Amino acid sequence: MKGAKKAAAAKSSKNKRSVMPEKTAKTAAKVAAAKPAAAKVAPKTAAAPKPAAPKAAVPAAAPKVAAKPAAAPRVEEPKKVVTQRQGFKANEFVVYPAHGVGQILAIEEQEIAGAKLELFVINFMKDKMTLRVPTAKVANVGMRKLSEPALVKKALETLKGRARVKRTMWSRRAQEYEAKINSGDIVAIAEVVRDLYRSESQPEQSYSERQLYEAALDRLSREIAVVQHSTETEAIKEIEGQLAKSPRRGAKAESAEGDAEGDADGEDLDNDGDDTAVEDEAA
Repeated sequence: MKGAKKAAAAKSSKNKRSVMPEKTAKTAAKVAAAKPAAAKVAPKTAAAPKPAAPKAAVPAAAPKVAAKPAAAPRVEEPKKVVTQRQGFKANEFVVYPAHGVGQILAIEEQEIAGAKLELFVINFMKDKMTLRVPTAKVANVGMRKLSEPALVKKALETLKGRARVKRTMWSRRAQEYEAKINSGDIVAIAEVVRDLYRSESQPEQSYSERQLYEAALDRLSREIAVVQHSTETEAIKEIEGQLAKSPRRGAKAESAEGDAEGDADGEDLDNDGDDTAVEDEAA
């Protein structure tokens, strides 16, 4: 009996030893499974807050200036074309001092060097010449309108006067005559015609005298013809009729009277070592 009890006790102890490890293993497994779950459930530690970056200093706002009302855009007005035609019109007869009487055919514009230029187109029929004159230059060149009838009458009266010939060198007198012809003054041109005119009883003119006389006669007759609406031939006859009324009594008497008149009026004398009169000296 005793032996049986011992055997049973030994068996039970053996069984206890075998059961304990199994329980211990199961418990360890449960604990191991519980640890990861606990790790998952465990709250995360809060990260340390980052130090805030220092804020840049904001400049003080500039004081507000009252905004000016926007100016209305300017509307450019078209520039007025300033005409400098001095009252001249197309198809009008004018006197151009260097060429005499001409007719304005047209007023045209030309572009020269990128600038527009207004021009008078003047035709000189007798000379077969066309001249273009800037309208802004008419005053400088001395271009003028035709003389009034009263002025033409004064020029014709001048032709009846006594010739006034200076006792100077012919070259000097020729320059004075030419200046009068190119002045455009109808009375001054009539004076040249009067002073250079030679009647049949007087000695013939030199070549240079004849040239100046014909130039002055042409300028005078053309203007008189246009003003009086006549032909140049008729104007020349009228001029010669007035010249025939001038007090001319021969070359010797005229020379003597001219010398006395020149001395009395204080006219220029040629004192360059030659005391003789040189009225008829050729150029």
